[in-house]
Amino acid sequence: MKPFHGVAVLAGVLITASTLGGQQPDEPVQGGAFRFKSGVELINVTATVSDAAGRFVAGLKMEDFVVYDDEARQTVTHFEAERVPVSLGIVLDTSGSMEGDKIRAARSALDRFLFDLLGKDDEVFLYTFSDQPHLVERWTDNRQRLSAALRRAAPNGGTAMYDAVAAAVPLAETGRHRKKALLIISDGNDTSSHIATVQLDRIIRESEVLVYAIGIDGDEPVLRRVPLPPPRRPFPGPVPFPPGGGRRWPQPGFLSQIQGPFGRFPGSSRNDYRVNVAALRDMTDDSGGRTEVIRDARDLAPATTGIADELSRQYYLGYPSPGHDDQKWHTIRVEVPKGTYRVRARRGYLAG
Repeated sequence: MKPFHGVAVLAGVLITASTLGGQQPDEPVQGGAFRFKSGVELINVTATVSDAAGRFVAGLKMEDFVVYDDEARQTVTHFEAERVPVSLGIVLDTSGSMEGDKIRAARSALDRFLFDLLGKDDEVFLYTFSDQPHLVERWTDNRQRLSAALRRAAPNGGTAMYDAVAAAVPLAETGRHRKKALLIISDGNDTSSHIATVQLDRIIRESEVLVYAIGIDGDEPVLRRVPLPPPRRPFPGPVPFPPGGGRRWPQPGFLSQIQGPFGRFPGSSRNDYRVNVAALRDMTDDSGGRTEVIRDARDLAPATTGIADELSRQYYLGYPSPGHDDQKWHTIRVEVPKGTYRVRARRGYLAG
């Protein structure tokens, strides 16, 4: 298969080194912007557009888009509809429950992703996680080395998914390409992480990384959650959220608070219950990415193919920063008024 081409279905506010009026940037600044030598900061948005049937919409032009920052309409000054290289991080669950068909299907799907779907200029890194995250390969374009590392992955232990994402997002930000993305593959809920969910939330919101997740759901009974204790490591100081915000993620050590058919499970010894779809969506949706839930490991191949196709079909829009410097959350909304289209884009950014 040829590397994916085209236009858009994903979205995210990206801190980029693209030029404004042909000028080179001086340095990045916080808040989803980049300061140029002219003194202008540019907010960049990657938008994914689909029709009512879920098909990617091609052929749109800059004037077809309307962008709002805190509900104030912005002037779009930069636009691109062609595929651009991507810096992609892969975060693979190698906990004990992935043993057997799941890990084999993951290796096969990711091999196809690496060799058939990625572009020749794309770069990739690989994290695995069980009881703790493990950086297997840093940024590389050596597909054979990544494939060999995947073959060596041996499932065992619990699931420190949140710790792995917290480690992978900052690394993804260091990618050399403007478009940066993270793909998480997991079959269970978190059992072993130590990071407070409010910390992970802020890490994702402060980044430019588009987060995708594929959850392999199982046939285990859905367990009833009981009230959760406070996080063990609360984030120092308040973190601004959008109106009505907050997170649904379980706190560290939550597994001991889960009620199953035979009582409570011990802290980090079980990983055989159903994937927490709400937690995955909390990680992906604000970033402009998405979560896909599959019922069988054999569906990993079409799921990863769909994400690869999506990464190749995105519109890039840039607008001058309104100049927020208040450490608060500022919303972004992207629309295509002419047509009944669905636009997915990053929901906002933390400024300053």
